[in-house]
Amino acid sequence: MQRNGLNRSDLARATGSDRTTIGQLLTAGAPRLPNAHLAAEIASTLGVSCDWLLGQTDRPERPGDLLAAAMDVTDADRTTADAQILEWYAEAAGYKIRHVPATLPDMLKTEAMLAWEYETHLGKSPDQAIQAMQDSQRLLLSGRSDFEIAMPAHEIAALADGSGYYRGLPDQTRREQLQVVADICDRNFPSLRLFLFDARTVYSAPLTIFGPLLAVLYVGNVYLAFRSTDRVRVLTTHFDWLVRKATVDARDLPAHLRDLTGG
Repeated sequence: MQRNGLNRSDLARATGSDRTTIGQLLTAGAPRLPNAHLAAEIASTLGVSCDWLLGQTDRPERPGDLLAAAMDVTDADRTTADAQILEWYAEAAGYKIRHVPATLPDMLKTEAMLAWEYETHLGKSPDQAIQAMQDSQRLLLSGRSDFEIAMPAHEIAALADGSGYYRGLPDQTRREQLQVVADICDRNFPSLRLFLFDARTVYSAPLTIFGPLLAVLYVGNVYLAFRSTDRVRVLTTHFDWLVRKATVDARDLPAHLRDLTGG
């Protein structure tokens, strides 16, 4: 009632009851319980669930509102997605960030790599991508959150070979990119830990988990953002399983990358 700016008379009028009845419901010592119809009317007026009014749950949202709050669909246009991700990073400051990237994580990319990726991206500027990468690196270096990244070993192998997604990427750019990833992981361990897993035995869709607050699945042109505690917990367990199955541990990752470059 306080949140909605209502007094007893207001609530009585809105629910078709009388002020005496509302007063009896609010009696601290021996409150009168409302019948089902009145409970529903009060819940509707106040924008909460009947279960919360009756002390059956600690979540005041109505079932439909809970579902809406549990999952958001957010546009994942490349440039605006970077901005959205940065907002989520800031929201989760102090918590561990777990990430399964679609390709090499943007925060680990060189400017040359981003310029090559965005060369044919109509309507988007490489400078925007570079700025987003620099912003995400500043978050990493701030030390506010630990980052764990798990990605398929074949992604790194393709980068080293110039095959698959990385076909056409100049040899020098590929070697420099691998060296930069090795150096960043070396400098920032253990606050940054990058694991490689074998996609022939385990699999994951692109995913980011922002501590206990939020889990985000990337499905192409949209993000599915889950805030339900149960869903976040399930996806966190999935990520931790990827780490346990890693074929290259974070401690060994820099040496592994340097071996691929022959350095």
